[in-house]
Formats: sequence, C-alpha cells, structure tokens
Amino acid sequence: MSDFTAASHRGRLLATLRVQYPDVLASNGFRLLHPTSGDHYTGRQRHLVATCRSISNFAVGSLADGPEWCLDAAKHGISFLRRAHHAADGEGYHLVADADGEPVDRTRSAYGHAFVLLAYARATEAGIDGAEDRLAAVHELIEDRFRDEAGMLRSDCSPEWAEREPYRGQNANMHACEAYLAAYEATRDEAYLDRARHLARTITVDLAAETEGLLWEHYTADWDHDFAYNADEPRHQFRPPGYQPGHHAEWAKFLALLDRYDDGTTDGSDGDASASAGSWYARALELFEAAVDNGWTDGGFVYTHDEDGEPIVSDQYGWTLAEAIGASAALTERALAHGDTDAAEWLRDRNREFIECTDSYRGPAGVWYEKRLPADEGGEPVAPDPPGVEPDYHPVSAFYECWRSTRDVQSDQTAYPHGNK
Repeated sequence: MSDFTAASHRGRLLATLRVQYPDVLASNGFRLLHPTSGDHYTGRQRHLVATCRSISNFAVGSLADGPEWCLDAAKHGISFLRRAHHAADGEGYHLVADADGEPVDRTRSAYGHAFVLLAYARATEAGIDGAEDRLAAVHELIEDRFRDEAGMLRSDCSPEWAEREPYRGQNANMHACEAYLAAYEATRDEAYLDRARHLARTITVDLAAETEGLLWEHYTADWDHDFAYNADEPRHQFRPPGYQPGHHAEWAKFLALLDRYDDGTTDGSDGDASASAGSWYARALELFEAAVDNGWTDGGFVYTHDEDGEPIVSDQYGWTLAEAIGASAALTERALAHGDTDAAEWLRDRNREFIECTDSYRGPAGVWYEKRLPADEGGEPVAPDPPGVEPDYHPVSAFYECWRSTRDVQSDQTAYPHGNK
C-alpha cells in the first residue's frame, strides 16, 4: 500500500529530481532525457520553456530542503537563461537557442515569458542572488509588451514586438497566473497577487460564464470566443480545439492557491474586487469536478472533449494526470480549511487514486512519457518529440503541492503566514 504522508510526497518530488540529476546538465543549459533509455535527446536546441521549467524544478527541490545540488542546478539554469535566451538588447527572451547560446528562434512567446517569470520567482524564493531583481524586470517587460487593454496577455510576437496573429489564448494566461502566484509566494508583493487574481477571474469566471462554466482555450484579439480555431486540427500539439480536462484541473489548483492567499481586499491595479470568502474555493471545486466528470477514464484523462463531454482526442497525457494530483492535494487542504469534510474525503481519495496510476506513465529510465494512447489503440506509451519542453515539470509541481498541502494539514497550521487559512 502506498504512503501518502507529507514525507512520502517529498520523497516522490526528490526522487523525480534524482532521475534528472546530473544527466540533464550540459555545459550549456539542460538536455532532456528519453523515458525508455535515459539517453539524451539528440540535437543542440534549447527551448525557453524547458530551460525555465528545469530551473523551477530544481529550485522547488531546494525549497523542499533537498540536496545542495538542487540549488546548484537551478543556478546553472539561471546562468544559461541569462546568457543564451535573453536578447542582447534586453528586450525579451528568445524562444529557442542552440547549445552555444546563439538564437535559433527569436519569437517573443507570451507562454515562454510566463515561464521566465516562474523561473525567477522560484529562484527568488530559493534565495538565488539577483533573482528578485530579474523577477521584477520580467514583470515590467510583460506589463509593457504583453499586457493588452483587457489586462491580459496577448499572443506571440516578433523580435520587434509585432503580434504574429490576432489571437488570445487562455493557456499563456493560465501559466502567467501560476507565475504570479509563485512571485507572490516568493516576495509577498501584493502587486503579483493582484495580477494573478485578475487573470484568474477573467478566464475562469467572466469568460467561462459564456460556456456554461467550462473553460474555452481560444479567443480573438478582443477576447471573443473563437470556437472555430484549429477545428480541423484536433491533434494540434499546442492549440487543439475543444475543452481540456487538464487545464480545468490546473486552474482548479491555482484557484485553490488564490483561496489560500486572498484576504478579500480590492485589486488596486485593476479595480476588481477579489473573491468573497470561499468563492475561489467553490469555483476551484467546480472546475476539478468538471475535469473528473468529463475527462477521467480508466487510468488517465482524455485530452480534449466537446461541450457535451464527448471525447475528441482520447490520448491520455501525463501532464494532465500530474495536474489532477496537485489540484486534488491543494483542494483537500482548502476543503478542510473551510470545514467541507465530505469534499475533503472525496478529494483525498481522488489524490490517492491518481497517484496510484503514475507508474503507468513512468518509463524504465524513471522519466515520464508524454502520453499513453487510449486502450482501443493499444494503450502504448509515447515519448515526447525533440526539442521537448517537459523535463518532468508537471510531476515535480504536483508532488511539491502534495508535500506542502499535506504538511499543512498534518501540522494543523498554515505554512503560509501571509495567506488566510
């Protein structure tokens, strides 16, 4: 029988990092590992998202009192992020660089910059010198270059900051919310919490009101729902049509964190009133239940479904399972804080059920596969294509949240003295 104590979750977190270290380290940046063989992926390209996720991974390991090499690896990544991805004029970060630090793709990606913010936030909390100043600089850059008239992130831009297409996506904004929550955790600066709050309210409350509470992925430049976007590409790698249970679970986790920190004050930068007591929690629970009801099958979640809950793509991605693990842990802690014991019991059962499924996503080398095919297609695991962007960031994030949420419950006191309990 598996152990689900805070210590065991910390063990899962550090075990995931031990698989990565030191093999992922290169003289410049990080190299991703193949889940079957453990070999490095060939090629010299370094993706901005992978670099930042790796920094976040190892910084989180340090925050969980992991070995000294966690902090060393995070510093190694920060050095490469500054040297290779950061544009020479200081205006943004290149999406792809080679191992020598030369830019390959100079796109100014909104999604990528959200992860730059996350990397510096985690590095700040881990105590890496200079990280907090760089965190503030990236926040200012995002405010100046990506924030649109609705107070949201616009889409990808050229090196000259011209938009590539008139598109808005919830995904980049979701990860920006994640990064701003991490920035608040690291600094306790209310400005970061304000930004997280505004992003969350717009996507999960205001826009979702037009889709019966579900979260649509794609929008026009004016934030109108674009239901036809990529309708003919159901397996699009980054922007598939349909509703994604994984993103419902991911947003549920972030709303649980907002419930943890939000004291009900007014957002001074945007003029929005923050959620009343418990409403972030209630909305988080709705999103999590939607993810389970529409997406959970035997051993995993379908990738996408239509408005009636019918699967569009039934592939089961590892990141979705990981996000459901983290969300169920955070929500269990919040349910108990609100005295919702029935929900807490159900959430705890789901958390354990999901964790029991993780072995089927972990390859012989210990690294997670990208996905599993549905049972009627053989159920085989599939490794990511290079240059990958997933250095087990989702499992690390999930076990980190399990550790700190379970620790809070077991200690009967909050580890977040600046948030409400």
